Amino acid sequence: MLRSVKQLYGDKLGASDGEIGQVRDFYFDDKSWALRYLVADTGTWLPGRQVLISPHSIGRLDPTGKIVHVSLTRKQIEHSPSIDLHKPVSRQYEEEYYRHYGLPYYWQGDALWGMSSAPVLRAPAIPDPADPSLGNVAHRQGAEAHLRSAQAVNGYQLETATGVLGHVSDFMMDPVSWAIVHLVVKIGSRFSGKEVELPVAKVQKISYQESTVFVSLTQEEVERSPEHLLGTNAAAD
Repeated sequence: MLRSVKQLYGDKLGASDGEIGQVRDFYFDDKSWALRYLVADTGTWLPGRQVLISPHSIGRLDPTGKIVHVSLTRKQIEHSPSIDLHKPVSRQYEEEYYRHYGLPYYWQGDALWGMSSAPVLRAPAIPDPADPSLGNVAHRQGAEAHLRSAQAVNGYQLETATGVLGHVSDFMMDPVSWAIVHLVVKIGSRFSGKEVELPVAKVQKISYQESTVFVSLTQEEVERSPEHLLGTNAAAD
């Protein structure tokens, strides 16, 4: 069962020893469509600071509650590497972050999360970048991360093969693999139009300069796509 990313915004975040704030945003990989980080607004606990939390520390989302449980202590989070959300997340920052928490690098390996298809709470040892058995994975996958804010892309217009139609209004994600499966697109009037779901496989590119998502579908194909019904979960293709 898929989950709406938009409906997670504002949910409380609970560490193993107390509350740590609420969900503010997610960073997704625009190549694999995996949600790599949850952005936590720490509120009055760490005023003026926002931190990233990897799904490795969350596991499966609770489908019934309005709190996201994080398997970290407040001290671990407090001493995590600082992030400037006004700048792109660099691979150098990610390496420091993953070393801090003892997590396996997702960019080392062929699976969605490096060595596995889903984030794991009990992480194996971090692979050594110099290990010859890995080949030249870091070089093959590129030295830079491809992380984008889900909040920022929300609202981007949709460019089809036959013209502009609607805008991105939500993402539907798999709560096990933490991969975005569908884009939710609102077509017609912003107030009275309907929402449809498009598989991410149909996305050709995202232009951040033009605030536009390009898809390999015609306007008619988008209009005939399955309707998105708020509060229900769609099945993955």
